[in-house]
Amino acid sequence: MSLAVTESQLGELLSSVAFTRSYGFRLHSIAEGRCTIAVPFQEAFERPGQIVSGQVFMAAADVAMWFAIMTRLGIADTSVTAGMTTSFLAPARREDFRCAATILRLGKRLVYGVAECVNGHGTLLTHHAITYIRSSA
Repeated sequence: MSLAVTESQLGELLSSVAFTRSYGFRLHSIAEGRCTIAVPFQEAFERPGQIVSGQVFMAAADVAMWFAIMTRLGIADTSVTAGMTTSFLAPARREDFRCAATILRLGKRLVYGVAECVNGHGTLLTHHAITYIRSSA
């Protein structure tokens, strides 16, 4: 099955939307129902204790899932986050990480998926269960 969106289109979206641009997210890879983004460390991400703030992981998971959905439904899809449950498993300390999202079920109204963030050593940092609502449905 061919993807409903190209890497070029997603890369343009990352650079053109202020929200995603501010995090410095980079597209790492896409496949059908999957997306991995790279998150380069920024000092602005640090909270007390010199660990990356949880909001950065949650934003990365949300964007990775958004893009995973676009691989199936196209760049014009207007699905939005309905819910996210996050488990913080290990801290990131002044380091880059990647976040990979996978669609588990693409329903007529809801999309269910998971995302996981890992550091360069493969340590699992966060796990996210994400639900999107297909607002265009």
